[in-house]
Amino acid sequence: MHQGKLVFSQLMAFLPLSTFRRCVASHRGEHKFKDFSYLYRFLAMAFAQLACRESLRNTEVNLRAQAR
Repeated sequence: MHQGKLVFSQLMAFLPLSTFRRCVASHRGEHKFKDFSYLYRFLAMAFAQLACRESLRNTEVNLRAQAR
C-alpha cells in the first residue's frame, strides 16, 4: 500500500500560496465565488492538465477516485 505523498501533491508543494492569494486578491478573484475557491479551481485544472484529462467529467471521476 502507498504510504507517501502523491506526485501531484509533491508538485503542488512548490506553489507559493502567498503569491497566489495576493494575485487573486489584487484581481478581486474571490468576489463572486464563495463555494469553490480559486485555489481549488486552480488545483483541479492543474490536475487535469498533468493527468491529460480531456473533459470535466473525466477529471471529476478521477479526482473522486483519488479522494481520501
